[in-house]
Amino acid sequence: MKAVTRKSLITHPCTILTALLLTVAPATHARDIGNNLRLLTLPQGFSIDIYADNVRGARSMAYDPTSSTLYVSTRERQVYAVIDDDKDYKADKVETILDGLNSPNGIALHQGKLYVAEQHRIVRYPTHSKPGLPLAKLGEVIHNRLPDKAHHGWRYIEFGPDGKLYVAVGVACNICDFPEPEGTILQMNPNGSEVKIFARGHRNSVGLAFHPVTGALYFTDNNTDLMGDDIPPGELNAAPKAGMHFGFPYYAGGHVQHRRWMSKKLPQEVTFPVIEFQAHVAALGVEFYTGNMFPDSYKNTAFVAQHGSWNRSTPVGYRLVHVNFDDKGEVSGHTVFAEGWLQNEETWWGRPVDILQLPDGSLLVSDDYLGVIYRITYTG
Repeated sequence: MKAVTRKSLITHPCTILTALLLTVAPATHARDIGNNLRLLTLPQGFSIDIYADNVRGARSMAYDPTSSTLYVSTRERQVYAVIDDDKDYKADKVETILDGLNSPNGIALHQGKLYVAEQHRIVRYPTHSKPGLPLAKLGEVIHNRLPDKAHHGWRYIEFGPDGKLYVAVGVACNICDFPEPEGTILQMNPNGSEVKIFARGHRNSVGLAFHPVTGALYFTDNNTDLMGDDIPPGELNAAPKAGMHFGFPYYAGGHVQHRRWMSKKLPQEVTFPVIEFQAHVAALGVEFYTGNMFPDSYKNTAFVAQHGSWNRSTPVGYRLVHVNFDDKGEVSGHTVFAEGWLQNEETWWGRPVDILQLPDGSLLVSDDYLGVIYRITYTG
């Protein structure tokens, strides 16, 4: 297991650095990272352990409670099934169920189907097939008009309380004019019909979740690079209705504008983030907590995974934050929930990506650098 230090962060050219940090670490075993778990700090009463290891490049997650199967995506070519045969909340095996795909980062389960969003299309598969029958042959393409561009080409998908599929489509640049559907969140029926633009003006969202009470869509956004260590901020946005615009590229992030865009006319009123995170923390997965394991104060609040910076002289992020909500269902603040993947502001050994709640109320967290899935529990 190799950590990355501040020295290595600032001595590589940007292009080499990006490739370095986006390279997935070699597959590891639980015994190899067990000692590092003691470096992680969580609120009193919470603990973290390894749910599954050898899940190379683990990114987005979807859980099927009927089979105790966790589906895990990657930004490379594979989709995995992580299977807990004895239902003890420890994975018994990891199987590659799909391979040769085009950056299949986005996955979701809906009515017995597994939806996989590749860079250029969305395909749905049956979750149960006859033994020996390749799952890839059973896939049904429901949408094939996503921009086939690698820059910010890892899609994120989620089903809303309305039964519609929501798809985040990133912008294939740092900051520029771009053609739609780049920079939008699409809405469509489960069969791919009636595609509409639900929201505009994000740069690269890799996390969507719906408030369990209000039904509002919340999504993270990773904003413009190369403007400095401390600007622009990262974002958590709220979209309670369709048709809103969240500012990009007229705003590089939060309330900060890029000098080349200050004089350009806004196409419509801009909605600013409900939270402005520290610049470059790379906020990704979002999950609302509805379980009964954690204390009642966590009910209907959210967790956000901060993947960590690649473009800052002193690294930031590499942690989980907790977002609190008031009685009206509006954001009232956020605090650090779990940290320690970054040590001494210069060395990091893991990168949280996505968060998912299990039926027992525990949380799973994927780490694409180590290729593991963590499980967070509360015992009081």
